[in-house]
Amino acid sequence: MEGIVEEKPFKAWSRSVEQCLKEYEVKLDKGLSTNEAEKQREIYGRNELQKEKGKPLWRLVLEQFDDMLVKILLVAAFTSFVLAYLHGYEGHESGFESYVEPFVILLILILNAIVGVWQEGNAEKALEALKDMQCESSKVIRDGYLVPDLPARELVPGDIVELRVGDKVPADMRVAVLKTSTLRVEQSSLTGESMPVMKGTNPIFMDDCELQAKENMVFAGTTVVNGSCVCIVVNIGMCTEIGQIQTQIQEASMEESETPLKKKLDEFGNRLTTTIGLVCLVVWIINYKYFLTWEIVKGWPSNFQFSFDKCTYYFKIAIALAVAAIPEGLPAVITTCLALGTRKMAQKNAIVRKLPSVETLGCTTVICSDKTGTLTTNQMSVIEFFTLGGKTTSSRIFQVEGTTYDPEDGGIVDWNCYNMDANLQSVAEICAVCNDAGIYSDGRLFRTTGLPTEAALKVLVEKMGVPDKEVKERVRYSKLLSNYLIDHNTIKLACCEWWTKRSKRVATLEFDRVRKSMSVIVRKPSGSNRLLVKGAVESLLERSSYVQLADGSTCPIDEHCRQLLLSRLLEMSSKGLRCLGLAYKDELGELSDYYTASHPAHKKLVDHSCYSSIENGLIFVGVVGIRDPPREEVHKAIEDCRGAGIKVMVITGDNKSTAEAICKEIRLFSENDDLQGRSFTGKEFMALSSSQQIDILSRPGGKVFSRAEPRHKQEIVRMLKDMGEIVAMTGDGVNDAPALKLADIGIAMGITGTEVAKEASDMVLADDNFSTIVSAVSEGRSIYNNMKAFIRYMISSNVGEVISIFLTAALGIPECMIPVQLLWVNLVTDGPPATALGFNPADLDIMRKPPRKSNDPLINSWVLFRYMVIGSYVGIATVGVFILWYTQASFLGINLAGDGHTLVQLSQLRNWGECSLWSNFTASPFTVNGGRLITFSNPCDYFSVGKVKAMTLSLSVLVAIEMFNSLNALSEDNSLIRMPPWRNPWLLVAMSVSLGLHCLILYVPFLANVFDVVPLSLNEWLLVVLVSAPVVLIDEVLKFVGRRERSRMKVKKA
Repeated sequence: MEGIVEEKPFKAWSRSVEQCLKEYEVKLDKGLSTNEAEKQREIYGRNELQKEKGKPLWRLVLEQFDDMLVKILLVAAFTSFVLAYLHGYEGHESGFESYVEPFVILLILILNAIVGVWQEGNAEKALEALKDMQCESSKVIRDGYLVPDLPARELVPGDIVELRVGDKVPADMRVAVLKTSTLRVEQSSLTGESMPVMKGTNPIFMDDCELQAKENMVFAGTTVVNGSCVCIVVNIGMCTEIGQIQTQIQEASMEESETPLKKKLDEFGNRLTTTIGLVCLVVWIINYKYFLTWEIVKGWPSNFQFSFDKCTYYFKIAIALAVAAIPEGLPAVITTCLALGTRKMAQKNAIVRKLPSVETLGCTTVICSDKTGTLTTNQMSVIEFFTLGGKTTSSRIFQVEGTTYDPEDGGIVDWNCYNMDANLQSVAEICAVCNDAGIYSDGRLFRTTGLPTEAALKVLVEKMGVPDKEVKERVRYSKLLSNYLIDHNTIKLACCEWWTKRSKRVATLEFDRVRKSMSVIVRKPSGSNRLLVKGAVESLLERSSYVQLADGSTCPIDEHCRQLLLSRLLEMSSKGLRCLGLAYKDELGELSDYYTASHPAHKKLVDHSCYSSIENGLIFVGVVGIRDPPREEVHKAIEDCRGAGIKVMVITGDNKSTAEAICKEIRLFSENDDLQGRSFTGKEFMALSSSQQIDILSRPGGKVFSRAEPRHKQEIVRMLKDMGEIVAMTGDGVNDAPALKLADIGIAMGITGTEVAKEASDMVLADDNFSTIVSAVSEGRSIYNNMKAFIRYMISSNVGEVISIFLTAALGIPECMIPVQLLWVNLVTDGPPATALGFNPADLDIMRKPPRKSNDPLINSWVLFRYMVIGSYVGIATVGVFILWYTQASFLGINLAGDGHTLVQLSQLRNWGECSLWSNFTASPFTVNGGRLITFSNPCDYFSVGKVKAMTLSLSVLVAIEMFNSLNALSEDNSLIRMPPWRNPWLLVAMSVSLGLHCLILYVPFLANVFDVVPLSLNEWLLVVLVSAPVVLIDEVLKFVGRRERSRMKVKKA
């Protein structure tokens, strides 16, 4: 039965109230019985949002190991562990030292997994925040009685619910009866509309209509701001609009794609795996003769001999190759760099919730922005107002500055009417007294109680001031005094208070849809009553007989005057302003002395049908233009985006004309632009064919999509992503959450944003400032460039390590570095310089370049060639110094044989495995720095135990070359003369730290034993520097060749 309900939902908005009551077999005065409610609950369940089961911890942990580099390291760790165990079992070595390598690799992987699981655990809080928006209890009629606080989760379709001002709507409901003449609901967080929406009871005869058009429905999670009503519950739980948003958030989180950098690193990992496999295979093929021998008998191989010891030895070399080729420190360095990036962004008011978002921001190609609260302030403001001048053919237009509810924010341009004329006094009086709004501060923002339009009118009155000079001084003094009050939340509206005391309200004629106006009867200081009216301009003009001029005199409205007023109205409306007419009436007949409900004329005020006759023969005063204004800084941010090659699209729930007017003001469109093909409602765009949609989205320039529902926003983001765009989506409402989750970067507003939007986002703007996004994109681009620098640095270092091991195996000499030493270099000594490269200063023209394509290579072919050359030198230098120590007494005037070690021929070194067959071979003991004597029980141990000094020299050369190479990585193309090291002082500090750590393992005996190294003398350090330094000169020559080639190509193109 539940399936039938979902297949054919009851479209309550298109049915009359009687049909709705019949559908649910319920009466308004009786409500459902307890038994009926139980039956409905069996069918529909409870009125609550479902909690989707998260992934179990074991699965989250396993997912962290689903990465090619991690898999290679796991195999390397396991194999190292087995070899260490076998080695110890055979009595060669025991204790902690033999297990250092596998344990270090496992430690890295475990830390990586912990970070990954922690990030995933924080990802799904958006759904919990949605639940906080749900109402906890409601007033329900059950069994003919009013239940004042029935838990909202107990509601079922067919329940009769009462709503009043301030109530949160507990379910999606059809409005059945209005208890007041009007009902307004604040649903901006759900639909994006900037104004509270008027609700009624009449059916809307459309089966498929937009959420905003369902004016007889109230939705779960929205708030009643005016009036009261009785409703019929239609949808509950996951079937409500807010429930559908939860489903969309869940679907969007399933579609989350990898960041551009993650994709590139995965590609790199796969290529590296293939390369490692091939190199290991080649090493084994080159050295097969050492562990597999045979004799040729009658042309066929026979008498095969296999050496398990030698086989495991070369297997260990293959493991060392894997360890050397994988930059184990890369994940840690990337995380550190991104974390530093988040700190920089936080200083610029961009709070990053997910680390990879920092890098993704750098290649953003499209920003899809919500309008209300993002491009605009979400605070209604009077922008201009006009009244007539000295005669009916002239008018006065006043421009008003300020974009918030703060009375001190801006003022009236060229305002010289401090002694206000009678006409302006009427404007101020109507705005102040015919008004139920209030303003307060929550410490960060000025907010309103009541209708936003009315709050804007009160702010206008404060900017206008009061006509009385004495009072003006008192008002100024009271405002100064209010600054020293302990309660800063209450905003003193002194001018409004003066008008409300002067004209005391005695009755209110509420707004209704027929009159399109509201009015109040006030008692003037003279003792007589006056009617103050505000409402739709056309409606007020129809009921106005006179117009007030600047001096207070009145003239009958003629056709010419009416046309003047209507033309001004059209002019203001075309700017996207919401226009309110102001009028008054002094001749009130029997209501002229009305004061209390006991007055004989009170019956007229009780009967709503009399309101139109009371509000007749009015004196028209003027027109006020109100709107939700754009943020001041948005225009420059749009220009910056244009310069950076980033497209901006506005996706809003507001109406089309308002959205277009705002887009013209922020200069997304110019005044004369033809918006055909650039401005659509969500419904219009979705009705187009797929090819038309793609064509529109791929055209250059801004776009605006109005009346967009959450599913429309999601669909647009999905299409852009399918087109290969990197999409940043901004928003503040619940309706924005699914699209925020789906976008590559979801950006929520920190001040006005709902918790749902913040939890679904990757980044939160602490100042709700659109221009902060542009700063964040700039920072993201800079971070990416720096990450490229240290990735290139680490990869070039690893290429050098691989070549050195490959050369060792190819030449057949003893291994010049063991896996634990390579791990130390990759993790510890390479780490600080790589991290410091993240502090490289940004290029000056970083925001004048187009965004990089997400498929741009991390390392292009020229850079790869450069680092193969550099890597080759690293390999030759590390192996070369090892050979020098064994075969040469001195090098470049540096005495190498001063420690007393035995010199051998290169041919002997290459065939060291046959040492036991050599006749009369002896190896003398030698001393190392610090007085320690290296001795051998077997002369052949000279090539295993005795290689400790040569290995230390190779390791020190590798570390020193890495330090010099980090200077090369300061800039991809610029010489060290143009980009000197002190441009990034952190790099110099990091180099000192790395060298300090290297000295630590050399000169601390316990660590020296673990890493199989010995202390070096000053002479030996001089050799290390001489062999390492040329790497800078080689890269400088390569950079010079690259620059010349690029300039030649530019000339050729020109």
